[in-house]
Amino acid sequence: METATARAGIGRRNRRLSDQETRDRMMRAAIDMINGSGLTVSLDHIRFEDVIRKADVARSTAYRHWPYKDLFFSDLVKELAGRGSPAIINNEISLIKRILNEHRDWLRTPQRRHGLILELIRQLALLDFRNTLASPEWRTYLALHAAFSGLSDGELRDQIQAALAHAEAGHVARVAQAWSQIAGLFGYRLRPELATNFETLATLLNATMRGLIVTALSTPEVATRTTVASPFGAAGKEPWSLPATGMASLAMAFLEPEPAAEWNDQRLAQIHRTLDAWATPDP
Repeated sequence: METATARAGIGRRNRRLSDQETRDRMMRAAIDMINGSGLTVSLDHIRFEDVIRKADVARSTAYRHWPYKDLFFSDLVKELAGRGSPAIINNEISLIKRILNEHRDWLRTPQRRHGLILELIRQLALLDFRNTLASPEWRTYLALHAAFSGLSDGELRDQIQAALAHAEAGHVARVAQAWSQIAGLFGYRLRPELATNFETLATLLNATMRGLIVTALSTPEVATRTTVASPFGAAGKEPWSLPATGMASLAMAFLEPEPAAEWNDQRLAQIHRTLDAWATPDP
């Protein structure tokens, strides 16, 4: 006897998908497959027929959109190159709020505020490092950076480079905005003598974190190595990871307290409102 599920599956296949629906399903299916097993330079482990089955599209529809398999894989690599990663995630927002709630009294004096900034960096850097290191999407993204220059198709290589550059610019802009907001909320500013901006700080932070992640792929102890210390004027001795030390050293080189900053309960409320806004997904 024919089941309802089988009838529904046949119905879906009988309905002719639009080109956009076909493309979206095929891209989602292929990217899921890559994120599950990792990206190789040749993409030999991703078969076009397997993507068609996972996407649940008709074979004729897929081949109408991509008459040749190479055309699909070219589009797939460009799609991967254009994908970035959010700079702020809900776990990070929750951690910031917890640290603020635990150390509300630290906002009352300049010395304690400095210690609070360092404590935020110490914990957030390690969380961000671990999340990124464990992310299949980021491993794919990093692999694509390393592999695209070896492509034989010059036009495709240029298109991928442009997509990667666009994604990188978007990521750096989000990180710069987050650091600009955090610095302003906590009464810090860029050191005037550097004549720089938050995009430069974000670029260096991103490069440092990425370098540590790449290193940790072959040297796992990078992810676990800590030193009990109180660097950069921290409030007390705590375990400092390599990501935390790297992020804090850059932040302290770029930032200094804003002399005119005033602190009161309204400012603390503004900090929490900003964090709530970050945690709200875009419409």
